[in-house]
Amino acid sequence: MTALQAITLGQDATYITLLLSAPPLLVGLVVGLAIAIFQATTQIQEMTITFVPKIVAVMFALIFFASWTLIKLTDYTQDLLVRIPELIR
Repeated sequence: MTALQAITLGQDATYITLLLSAPPLLVGLVVGLAIAIFQATTQIQEMTITFVPKIVAVMFALIFFASWTLIKLTDYTQDLLVRIPELIR
């Protein structure tokens, strides 16, 4: 395995990691921002109001994006398996 191949594998792994983690993180960000605005306008500073909706929203995002995530991971794994012969040389 050459240095260029190792760098390419690292870049691909980083890209797929960022791609798959983006939807739940963005949902958590949007829900957290909405809750922060709600808390600022009503002046309610209860901690459970912050955590529970974000946890539920991220859970639903994970369920909603599960098929897409599985497809992306399967494609990435197939690509890695196809590249094994050229990485061995």
